[in-house]
Amino acid sequence: GGHPTARCNLAYYEERNGDMRRAARHLIIAANLGEDASIKLLLKTFKGGLIDKDDLATALRAHQAAVEETKSPQREAAEEYYRNKRRR
Repeated sequence: GGHPTARCNLAYYEERNGDMRRAARHLIIAANLGEDASIKLLLKTFKGGLIDKDDLATALRAHQAAVEETKSPQREAAEEYYRNKRRR
């Protein structure tokens, strides 16, 4: 668990410290929590050969499930309200 953005930050620090496997684990956890930025980073990690196709697919499915779980009519109405407010 934890905060998804914090997990992305931890991945960044682990990468800087040279522990790419640990960085990838943090990104997978962030994706499981619905963090969009982690998906881009996981794709790079996959292309670099640090995670396999199954891990990526599992993370993508978990990310989509987390995003779907947070959807609600109230959130969609609030997003629409703020989008319209910014346009003015």
